[in-house]
Amino acid sequence: MKLRIAALFSAFVLTVSSLAQTSAIKAPTMAYEEYRLPNGLQVLLTEDKSLPLVSVNVWYHVGAVNERPGRTGFAHLFEHMMFEGSRNVGEKNHFKYLEAAGASDINGSTNFDRTNYFETVPSNQLELALWLESDRMGFLLDTLDRAKLTNQRDVVRNERRQSRENQPYGVVEEEVYGNLFPEPHPYHGVVIGSHKDIEAARLVDVRDFFKTYYAPNNATLVVAGSFDKAQAKALVEKYFGPLQKGETVPKLDVVTPSITEEKRLTVTDTVQLEKVYLAWLSPKAFAPGDAEMDITADVLGGGRSSRLYKKLVYEQQIAQAAQCYNESAQVASIFNCEITARPGTKAADLEKAANAVIDEFLKNGATPEELERARTKSIASLIRPLERIGVVADKLNYYNHFTGDPGYLPKDIARYQNADGASVMKYAQDLLASNHRVVVYGVPGEKVIHDVARSPENTDADVKIEKEYTAEFDAAQAWRKTAPKPGPTPSFALPVPQTFTLANGLKVYVAENHKLPLFAANLVSLSGASQDPTDKPGVAGFAAAMLTEGTKTRSATAIADQTGDLALSLNGTATSDAMSVSVGGLTTKLDNAVDLFADVALHPAFDGGEVERVRKRRLTQLLQQRDQPPIVAQQVGAAALFGPTSAYGHNSLGKPDSVKEISSTDLSGFYTKNVGPKNSALVLSGDITLAKARALATKYFGGWTGTASVPTPPTAPAVATKRVILVDKPGAPQTALYAFQLGLPRSTPDYVPVVVMNTMLGDLFSSRINMNLREEHGYTYGASSRFTFRRGNGPFLAGASVRTDVTAPAAKELMRELTRIRTEPLSDSELKMARDSYARSLPGDFETNAGVVGAMGNIFTYGLPLTYYRALPAKVDAVTLKQSAEAATSYIHPDQMILVAVGDKAKIEAGLKDLNLAPIEEWTVDATPKQ
Repeated sequence: MKLRIAALFSAFVLTVSSLAQTSAIKAPTMAYEEYRLPNGLQVLLTEDKSLPLVSVNVWYHVGAVNERPGRTGFAHLFEHMMFEGSRNVGEKNHFKYLEAAGASDINGSTNFDRTNYFETVPSNQLELALWLESDRMGFLLDTLDRAKLTNQRDVVRNERRQSRENQPYGVVEEEVYGNLFPEPHPYHGVVIGSHKDIEAARLVDVRDFFKTYYAPNNATLVVAGSFDKAQAKALVEKYFGPLQKGETVPKLDVVTPSITEEKRLTVTDTVQLEKVYLAWLSPKAFAPGDAEMDITADVLGGGRSSRLYKKLVYEQQIAQAAQCYNESAQVASIFNCEITARPGTKAADLEKAANAVIDEFLKNGATPEELERARTKSIASLIRPLERIGVVADKLNYYNHFTGDPGYLPKDIARYQNADGASVMKYAQDLLASNHRVVVYGVPGEKVIHDVARSPENTDADVKIEKEYTAEFDAAQAWRKTAPKPGPTPSFALPVPQTFTLANGLKVYVAENHKLPLFAANLVSLSGASQDPTDKPGVAGFAAAMLTEGTKTRSATAIADQTGDLALSLNGTATSDAMSVSVGGLTTKLDNAVDLFADVALHPAFDGGEVERVRKRRLTQLLQQRDQPPIVAQQVGAAALFGPTSAYGHNSLGKPDSVKEISSTDLSGFYTKNVGPKNSALVLSGDITLAKARALATKYFGGWTGTASVPTPPTAPAVATKRVILVDKPGAPQTALYAFQLGLPRSTPDYVPVVVMNTMLGDLFSSRINMNLREEHGYTYGASSRFTFRRGNGPFLAGASVRTDVTAPAAKELMRELTRIRTEPLSDSELKMARDSYARSLPGDFETNAGVVGAMGNIFTYGLPLTYYRALPAKVDAVTLKQSAEAATSYIHPDQMILVAVGDKAKIEAGLKDLNLAPIEEWTVDATPKQ
């Protein structure tokens, strides 16, 4: 089964009819080889030679469903422990090895039903990935001590604060699951668990959990990508073969009680808008009815073409957002509709309107057009993610876990093909009755958090760690202490686009990629927020948002319907430097897709009625941003750094006063003045030839006219002095803590050395800032730094969301690292890791058509050579210690930084004052100084 790319995705013909056209979609089957080692480890191998990458993906068949009462979050906590370092790898070295090897995808995740670990590495580093995964499968317990457990309890609880408690409606959503699945059901609550249970985790519990579930006989290993199969099998045997089989895993015995009476509750949260959740139990993953409920979710709440969106968001304009989804899981699934109110709308009124839409659907069913649209979208959603080799690996594991058939993809597609109106109605009517549901209102009020104190310092001090293996076995495995060397560096050249220019001046960039029947396109115009009028910030973003809201010949609803019929992603956006329209989908629908794409991009109507509707949406989005401390911090930092009148001093939404004043004339005038063929580029990537691209560009864009030219970037503001700004968010469980400083334009000749330096300062998991704030101190779930490069000088920022009670110590450590990078330049080993991580991971940026289109768009936006990416790895490898040190001393200036803290003033102000960084200024959540 030695297969090249066509073999990984061997095709069968799938006929899909839609309103737009009837086409044959070449839907892939995922070819693989399966076998088991004597210790029970299941192995799946699938080859793909398109890029010099290989993905190693391990699923342990354990998740929250295997937890017992009082130990919620245990599976997820253990996921964290697996990155802490095993016997031969060393403490906290797992990420370091992979990042130094140029891994482009490293992580683990836990859900109700499984835990997975994965990495995508250069193909010559396959042995390294197998060494790492096998070492933590077989040799974790010898190094799993109470210090590591204490640190990761802190990290996980910070993750809970950041992803659940400090997010709008996070505590509300938790109650939805809690009422769908009453205790002691293992789906009760959320996967991350409660503070009480996380803090109650003890070393003995963790070790017992590992012995029960983290054995070869409860795991599946997938190797996907560019490798030699015989060699891969030998390496799998070498690293995993000696590992000992574990005990028989306890069988699941979970009963999900039916809901026979409607459950209703109201939960308060520190939010601006009321929100309604309507949730039901639905068939477990891949059971009869599961696909039908996916289709039902799409018809009711699957985007702008759905019934709830059209009725509540578009027509009645009482909702800011409306969506439904069917979350498939192993023992029971969740069908959930979430509707967020517009200002002034009560949850009860929102529920009444939603009920009317749902009741009408249950009475009369879906139209043939809605069913076909939902089928097409479902099939496309199964194919599109397969551009990434890591997704292919995970999909094999996914199907294997839930169906026992890793190659289930064709059967999965058939489920949606076979779902007709009658079967959809049967399951929808049986399951979505009002007496089978949970109704939860999220309303403004106090956020109630059930936090607990940290465990005593001497917790687990008396636990004795005994060796897991005999001396004879350890001696036989002593060779594992040495990390494997990489194989020969694979030859690979990053793509260079093919280009041509139309007679009207429009530049066209084309990158052919015939791996899958997919494409992505982007029309980029150099006319972003930097061109906003001084008195009307947000015009560019508003204009971009209007592009999909109606053209001269298509209404907003017609665009939404056709986007769904063609299973496209279609969006208009504006950044600081550019306005763009992007589209992606199946190439079997390419002509119709480009017809719609071009109409949206070139013929926006800016209809007055639609402008008023979108204005309300954008004003509500500005209101919602007040609920998100990290966004507030970034808005405050930008306003303080660049000034209130600078185009770089606000985000693309603008400001409330200006959004209220922007007219249809302002929008059409901005578009006419700033968007045209002479300052734009059309970028295409995918299963498309140069000849086809030329024909499409000429047909749909050749007649475009306009005089817009390339604008001059904004001038840089004066250098800032050190400041501290505090924004009060009473009751916030975390502080969004970020330091801001003037950065660099993308045109700087020092771009590569600066990126290399920052890679080690705050871009990697193993970076100085993250290792300090997260791994050493446990202050945060993750900390980072970045330069935002623009045509003009963008910002540099560094920081994290930190635990409220450690705001001042975290600020001290953050500023210490920003100073230390100047006084203690990168070491030889740090520079090597930064260079290797940057250069060797570049192929991963070109796995998807969207990634290729983004990269080629940057070539146009920033005036880079066509061969820029092909030459980039050599430039990265050439960065010296001197250059990285000069990058730090030249462009990192702690004495010019503005420290912004968005959190509970009553709890953090005194500590910030004691740091004596600068006098504390207080600003509002709307990014203005407090009067």
